[in-house]
Amino acid sequence: YSLQTNEYSNINNCSSSVSKFILLGFSYTWEIQIFLFSVFSGTYILTLTGNLCIICAVMWDHQLQTPMYILLANFSFLEIWFITSTVPNMLANFLSETNTISVSGCFLQFYFFFSLGTTETFFLSAMAFDRYLAICRPLHYPTVMTVQRCIRTGAGCWVCGFLYFLLPIYLISQLPFCCSNTIDHFLCDPGPLIKLSCVPAPATEIICAIYNSVLIFTTLVFIISSYTLVIRAVLKVPSAEGRHKAFSTCGSHLAVVSLFYGSIMVVYVSPTAGNPAGIQKYVTLSYSVLTPLFNPLIYSLRNKEMKVALRKLFRMNIFKYN
Repeated sequence: YSLQTNEYSNINNCSSSVSKFILLGFSYTWEIQIFLFSVFSGTYILTLTGNLCIICAVMWDHQLQTPMYILLANFSFLEIWFITSTVPNMLANFLSETNTISVSGCFLQFYFFFSLGTTETFFLSAMAFDRYLAICRPLHYPTVMTVQRCIRTGAGCWVCGFLYFLLPIYLISQLPFCCSNTIDHFLCDPGPLIKLSCVPAPATEIICAIYNSVLIFTTLVFIISSYTLVIRAVLKVPSAEGRHKAFSTCGSHLAVVSLFYGSIMVVYVSPTAGNPAGIQKYVTLSYSVLTPLFNPLIYSLRNKEMKVALRKLFRMNIFKYN
């Protein structure tokens, strides 16, 4: 009993001394750090610019103020905040020698990063359902997916996304952290945080795995089912031009879905098992930084209406052509 009391006393002492975490990030030489800072700064600026262009195009072109493009504008707005939840802090750490983050700041980043990622899965599902209605139920589409209903759907995605992970985040925040406060990652992620706990937390780990699995697989099955029905309907379209237009729109959505879900399934179905920290960092980097960068390119290059709207936007605000 005395030994057990001393053990819990040490845990409490260590826990009370942890006021910040150290994010190892990408530990390279100073020259490589500066190079990475330049690369990710450019990536961040391009991501903000590309997604802002899509938002502005939807706002200023009345032909794009339809449910599909309203959801796309919301998605671009989401991507701006998604990359902002991680990259600015990562850029600061490239130029810092300490790479520290407060415990409250760590869990705040954890909450926003996961809530925004969850919201992204809901928006991808909503966009898939919108394409299903437009292509498989074209006669009912104008009455089922009105602009008002689309706005309510978008609001529901935001609310559900920010409520879904409250329990896992709360459970991890209640864990006692030992004197070791080094996180081998560039952001506050559940796997490394659970590993820092002084005591084993199998229940918390299982709950996180269940939450991740339910979210990932239910939304993924819904998206795949929607696009399977869409592809079946498109193959029955007699017009080659009609098939090409439908495949072009759906192809861009599926490219985003593949890039995003392929990455998160590697990392988050079992957050502390089987994945070395180095692999987790790079896979997380692919969907947290590269996906928001590629989304504007995918949607603008594969979508004729968006390309026309962006040309109008550039002429009106940049080039001032007659």
